[in-house]
Amino acid sequence: MTRIPTSAVILGLSGLIPFLYGAVTVILPGTADLGRAWSVYHAGPALLQIYGIVILCFMAGVIWGFAARAEGRQATLFYILSVLPALFVFFTAFAPPRQSLWMLILAFVALLAIDASAARQGLAPAWWMRLRLMLTGVVVICLAIGALA
Repeated sequence: MTRIPTSAVILGLSGLIPFLYGAVTVILPGTADLGRAWSVYHAGPALLQIYGIVILCFMAGVIWGFAARAEGRQATLFYILSVLPALFVFFTAFAPPRQSLWMLILAFVALLAIDASAARQGLAPAWWMRLRLMLTGVVVICLAIGALA
């Protein structure tokens, strides 16, 4: 199957909503009032930092799934790679939001490289990298908007 499943596209795009909202609240600060009614962290760079950490850890779980499809040293390597994002964000979480956003950008790009390796080794579906490139592109742009604010 080379076509991206509709459910994967819909859910992937839905997962971008907090990134897009965070970026909009940086560009148009007045739009942050809705989120701030809930918490001061539900807007701007803080929102991008928190949600970026959550999604990076979620995507690390995908790497664990790739490892489960592998065997031997290949499996061991992907299991190791799957825990690195969580360890990385442990340190990222304590950085100021804008500094953390730059670190998250690097982490999402590194994660994309890991996914590409898994795809080349036949551990990911044929459509995987098309979806990941699209989603990661938007994520990196949104994080950069927050980091440059």
